[in-house]
Amino acid sequence: MPQFHLIAPSGYCINQEAAQRGVQRLLERGHQVENQTIIPRRMQRFAGTEAQRLSDINSLATLEGENNVVLAVRGGYGASRLLESIDWAGLAARQQQDPLLICGHSDFTAIQLGLLALHNVITFSGPMLAGNFGAPELDAFTEEHFWRALQNPTFTVEWQGNGPHWECEGQLWGGNLAMLVSLIGTPWLPKIEDGILVLEDINEHPFRVERMLLQLYHAGILDRQSAIVLGSFSGSAPNDYDAGYSLETMIDFIRSRLDVPVIAGLDFGHEQQTVTLPLGARARLTHDHSGSRLTISGHPVLKA
Repeated sequence: MPQFHLIAPSGYCINQEAAQRGVQRLLERGHQVENQTIIPRRMQRFAGTEAQRLSDINSLATLEGENNVVLAVRGGYGASRLLESIDWAGLAARQQQDPLLICGHSDFTAIQLGLLALHNVITFSGPMLAGNFGAPELDAFTEEHFWRALQNPTFTVEWQGNGPHWECEGQLWGGNLAMLVSLIGTPWLPKIEDGILVLEDINEHPFRVERMLLQLYHAGILDRQSAIVLGSFSGSAPNDYDAGYSLETMIDFIRSRLDVPVIAGLDFGHEQQTVTLPLGARARLTHDHSGSRLTISGHPVLKA
C-alpha cells in the first residue's frame, strides 16, 4: 500500500477544510499520510517561510522507503522563489533507487520542469491534496486516471480531441503554461526536441493564453516539438469586447502560424476531471477520426 508524503512549496492553503477532507479520504482508503503538520503553515500568502518550503523539497532527497507518493497540498505561487536553492542533484540521486512518485500541478510545474531539465527526473502532473482529493466529491475519472498512471508501466489516455490527423512519438513534457513561460531563458526549462508538449492553465483570458503561446513560438520552442496538446483552460470565457474572439478562434490562429499540429480537448489541468501525466516519459500520440490517444511508458510506478 503506497503512503503519501505531503509537501507545500507554494501558496498557503486557504481552504483548510478541503485539505483535511483530502487527508481523511486517503486515510479511509488505507493510506498513511505523512507530514500533515505543513497544511496550516503560513507566512503572508505562502505556505510557510522560504526555509520551511525549501525544506519540504530538499528533505525528499533523504526520504526513506519505497512506494512513497509525494503530493503537493496546493499550487498558488512560491515555487519560483526556491529554484536556485533546491538540491537538484540530491533529489536526482534519490530517484535512482525506489523513485518517489512526485505529483502536483499549477505552480508546482516550475519544480517539475527543473527536475526534468537538470536531471531528466520524471514527475507526475496530476491531482493535489486540497483541490482534488479534498473536493466535496472526489471525481471518479480523476482518481482512476491517477492510479492508472502510478500503477502501470504502460498506459493509455483517450479523449475526443480536435485537430489534424496525426501520429508521432516523443518525450512528454509541459504542464502549466504560465509557469513554463516564466522559465524561458533559465536553466530550469527543459531543452526538448521533437517532444509532445502538453499545456493547461486557469483564469487566463484567451488573449493572454495566445500571448504566452506566441512567446513560446517566438522563442522557437513550439516549432521544435512533434505535437502540441492543449488541456483545459478554466476561467477563459470571452467577454463582450472580444466580439467573437474566443479560446477556439485563438487556437485556430495559433494553428495558422505553426507547422506543428495542435490537438486540443484533453481533460488535463485545473478542472475536477483531470488525467495524470508523467512529465518526461515516452509517449505516442495518435489523433484520427476515432479520437485522440496518448500511450505513455518509461515512468516510475508503484511496486506490487
